[in-house]
Amino acid sequence: MTDKTINRRQLLAATAATGVALTACQSVAATEGSASLKGKSVLITGCSSGFGYLGALHYAAMGAKVFATMRNLPRAEADSLKADAGEGDVTILELDVLSDDSVSKAIAEAEKQNGGALEVVINNAGIGTGAPVELQDMEAMQLLFDTNVMGPQRVARAVLPAMRAKKSGLIMNVSSQLGRVMIPGMGLYSSTKFALESMSEQMAYELVPHGVDVTVVQPGGFPTKIWTNGSKLTAPMLERASDAQKAAYPELVAGALRDIGGSTDPMDVPRAIADVIAMAPGKRPLRLPVHPGRKPALAINEVSAKTQVAMLGNSPFGPWIKDVHNVS
Repeated sequence: MTDKTINRRQLLAATAATGVALTACQSVAATEGSASLKGKSVLITGCSSGFGYLGALHYAAMGAKVFATMRNLPRAEADSLKADAGEGDVTILELDVLSDDSVSKAIAEAEKQNGGALEVVINNAGIGTGAPVELQDMEAMQLLFDTNVMGPQRVARAVLPAMRAKKSGLIMNVSSQLGRVMIPGMGLYSSTKFALESMSEQMAYELVPHGVDVTVVQPGGFPTKIWTNGSKLTAPMLERASDAQKAAYPELVAGALRDIGGSTDPMDVPRAIADVIAMAPGKRPLRLPVHPGRKPALAINEVSAKTQVAMLGNSPFGPWIKDVHNVS
């Protein structure tokens, strides 16, 4: 007997393809994913440290076929990751999110080795710089946006053709709670994450008819290397700033070089991501705040979702908006 069970996104895609007016009242059965990631192909950017490194090991241990990517191969971090993975299925590929050519080559190789479209892509690579906005010169601003916003866009554009053709896939963009709230002295880091949040949500709506899910991960403060590495970018930026500019913001300049410590467990993020990967397609959350303490993004996420549904819920885009926000 042919299995005629379809998920809501497949149904929406079918009605859109035939030109029939989209409706949001259909309900369909969906089978929840298991805790195992066996059989899943997962590509991750920025695997030299932090969430990317830990995630590659975690997803492989759960049975996934992992393509762990990083810049500037060969490098010691790649050797360490491969050794730590042991018998886990981890393939290390060179990918620099700043380069169209590098992204295209890495995705093509991963798809070749995978035998087709990747099932999950995690845009994890990112950087941060501190100091007031006025001190963030064009060189610093360009690097921030090129890495944190254009990088995920390069990767998405490379993987989506195969995902759309297969009518399935999941793109997870790692943002930050600072993509919803901001702290003085964090420069333009929040600006890049606000942009990534917006781009991801728009993509989520537009990909409903193609069966591709998008989830934005919003970590709080975790002791990874992003701010240690960011200080290496902030220091020369401060040197380029004039004395008069720095004198205008003495407290913020004094705290510009930072290293986030604390007792939070960075593994919280890979574990939360794995839970989303294991969920049934079409049922995954648009946003995923992750932190053991306060999650200021939660209230903003709720208001944002209600606002989007109120604004567009009864428009021709309504079924897409309601589908993403799980509104009937």
